[in-house]
This record gives sequence, structure tokens and C-alpha cells, in this order.
Amino acid sequence: MHRISSPWIRRLLAVLGVSLLVTAWSTPARASTDAPALDKPAAAYVGDYVDRHGLPGAAYAVVKDGEAVTVGGAGGVSADTPMPVASVSKSITAFAVLQLVDRDLVELDGPVTDYLPSFSVGGVDPGDITVRMLLDHTSGLPNPMIVPATGDLAYDVGHIAQLTVASSPGATYRYSNLNYWTLAYLVEIVSGEAFDAYLHDEVFAPLGMHDTRGFVTSGGSEVFDEGHVTAYGTSLRIPEMAGSVVGSGGVVSTARDMTRWLGMQQRGGTTEQGDRLLSAELVKESHTVQPNAGTYGLGWQHTSTAEPPRVGHDGSLTRWSARVDLVPSSGYGVVVLLDSYTPTFQHPFEISTGLIELTEGRTPDPGAPTATIIDLTLAGLTVLVIGLGARGVLRSRQWAGSRAGFPVWRFALRQLPQAIMPVLAAVLFLGLTAGRDNPATPVDAFGLWPAATTLVLVAGAVGVLLIAVRTARWRRTRPAGRSVNPHHRG
Repeated sequence: MHRISSPWIRRLLAVLGVSLLVTAWSTPARASTDAPALDKPAAAYVGDYVDRHGLPGAAYAVVKDGEAVTVGGAGGVSADTPMPVASVSKSITAFAVLQLVDRDLVELDGPVTDYLPSFSVGGVDPGDITVRMLLDHTSGLPNPMIVPATGDLAYDVGHIAQLTVASSPGATYRYSNLNYWTLAYLVEIVSGEAFDAYLHDEVFAPLGMHDTRGFVTSGGSEVFDEGHVTAYGTSLRIPEMAGSVVGSGGVVSTARDMTRWLGMQQRGGTTEQGDRLLSAELVKESHTVQPNAGTYGLGWQHTSTAEPPRVGHDGSLTRWSARVDLVPSSGYGVVVLLDSYTPTFQHPFEISTGLIELTEGRTPDPGAPTATIIDLTLAGLTVLVIGLGARGVLRSRQWAGSRAGFPVWRFALRQLPQAIMPVLAAVLFLGLTAGRDNPATPVDAFGLWPAATTLVLVAGAVGVLLIAVRTARWRRTRPAGRSVNPHHRG
């Protein structure tokens, strides 16, 4: 082996060594290497959660300081499966509006009528409603449960004129999808582009979100029809209820694409390449709680009930659910997309909480299957109702015989308790689906909460059966050939 004897060579090597050490010390590490190794623990946690709670699938992603840390999927979906993000779309709509504010095309505290002169709503001067109020849900617009799915944004916003405000503009927080329909229409009018085209050109394409797009309605699209509703520890695949979702819940994306969205938020409005899409000041404003808006910002909401505090948004349709979170204290962000909706439990929030715990070095617990327990309890009640109905049918002759002398009115009164559940079932399956412009179907009514609606249906059927059988028995046991004495029991 040759020795290095020349002094200048030794000095050169020493300088190079020191330079390398300084460079290694001073160069910021990428988030993916600086963060805890999350691939395996995240996959194990989400997989365990999906299995324990009977979910069909879950896609997830974790980012830190603008960089993706881990992405994945469990069950029947992956990080690249397109899924509706539901009301998480509101943060994207708000971003589009704020871009117009950034370009001095829209005034944040200007009246919405400055941009939509025909905008109107009953009970208030529409000029009192500002763009900011629409963004933070303090406009006072109502939030009807079922609205027509026309696919015509101008018509849908125009229909608001037939409604009446639920509160005075600016006075209090009242969540309403109508706020974000109106904002989507405002973007169309001011930009001169269809809303979904604007999102593609100004948000999704610059961020490289190539598997993300916006929809106007949830009906007639394959992606919306692939969702589920959970029931009894499993899930039922049912098409999404048709409805207008533009601006309020119409974005379809993937967990991988959503890392680019959260990363841009963490970078203060710039793409990975450094192109600015929105000023850092307006990004910060969108995350800031607004006056009289409770915990809501501009398309984002603060969560103080969990530790550490986070800024995010929930999303749910009738067959899909989602959650995004930014954790300012740690620089982490989380995306959770589910191809299912659970009526009694917020699974996306719980999964996001578990992933945040992983980033803190803790071991999350998938938790008890609360929704499954509730549904199985309702299943037990359903079986009990069937048993009581069978008992009532078997004892119907005796029941009718003991009331053979009743007049019709008194007999009818004794039957009234059995009519309660049939009436409730009729209200649920007919009342919720009635009306010429109502997009809801009986299947949609059933899918609201299958375990509960099954109970109502079975109890209604049992009630009708008991009324019919008891009435038939009573007619046969009534005294024949004479009028009935109301005091005679036969």
C-alpha cells in the first residue's frame, strides 16, 4: 500500500473532508428522510383499522413540510384509486376564489352582487352578503337536505332566490352547500371558464394532479357509483344519490394527488417547482378562523378537540367520506379517502388521528368497532320485532275474540299502536322521495342508514300484518245479526 507523503495532498484531503462535513450539516434534509419511517406502520395500522371496522377500503397519505412521506391503500383501493373527496372540495373552491382575489378580480369583502348581479335570497338584501361570508359560512344561506340535481349551475344558484335566509348575513356560522355553489358560479362568471375547467387549468394541472377533476353532479358518473354504505360490520355497494355537487363536493382525486395539494398548502401557495399559485398571505388567511364563524376559516376548519390541534376538513357524500388535516405544530399533513360512508361514525377523522399519532412516535389503537356494535344492536331489535310479530299473529284469534264486542271506532283505536311504524316507514320511503324535482329514490332512503331503515321497514311490515290479521279475526268473531253493544265484550 502506498502512503500519502506529499503535504499538499494531505492538506487538500483535509479541506475536502471538512467541506463535506459542513455541507452535510448545513443542507436541509428532505422530509421523507427526516420523518420517521412510516411505510410499514402506516400500512399495518390502516389495514388493521379497515379489517376491524368492516370497511371496504381506505387510501391514505402523509406529507411533511411539502414532501410526501408515505402513501398507500388497504382493502379494495390504493393510493391511485380516484375517489370523491366530498366537502374537502370546499377548500379547493375557496382556493380558486382566493386566486381571483389575489389577481384583484374579486374583492374578498365585496358584495357577491358585484359579481353576480342577479343573485338573490329571501329575507335579506342580497347586497349584504359578501364573498368572505360565503367562504366562511356566515352568509345566512339555508342548507336544504334534498335539492334537484339539474347539472346547470346558473339555474341552481338562481333557485336560491326561492329560499329564505336562516340567519342575518355575517351574524353566525351556518354550514351550507349553497355558499359554495354560489362561489363556483362566481368563479365561472369572473374567469369566463366553466368551473371544472378553471380548476384543471389553474390548480390541478400546475400541481401535477393528473388524476383529479371536478364534477357538476354526482349522478351518471361511474366513479360516484362505486361507493358503499356500511351495515352490520360489512358494506353494501349502492350508487351515490344524484345531486348537485359543483363547488361544494364535486372533486374526485386520489390520495397521491392530494399530497400535492397539501404540500402546496404547506409551502405557502407554491408548486414543487416553485411556481406561485396563491400568495402566502391569502393561504394563511384561508387557514385563519374568521369573525363569527366558530372554528371555520375560508374553506378550512380548525379542530381543537384533538391533540395536537389541526386545520382540515371533513367530507362525506352518501357513499363516500374523506378527511384532510394539516398539523401546524409538527409540519405534517394527512389525507384519508374512503370508498364508503358510515352514518354513525367518522372513520376518516379517526384514521387521520391514528396516522398523526404515528408521526409522533406513538402506537395508535384502531379502536372498538362502535358503528358495527350499534348496527348489530339494531339487528337484534329487528329480530325481536319479528319474534313479537310472530307471537302477535299466533295469538291474534284470542286477541280478536276478547274484543269481539267492540264498536268499530274502539277497535280501530286499539289498532293505532300497530300503525305507528307503518306510517313512519311510509314517511321515510315515500316522503323523502316525493316531489317532481326530488332526485332521491327509495334505494337512497334505504342507504341513509341500512341497519336503522331495515328495522323501520320490518317493524312497518309487522305492523301492517298484525293489523290485517287481527282485523280479519275480529270480523269473524263479531256477533252476527244484531247491533253491537259498546259495553258488551262478547
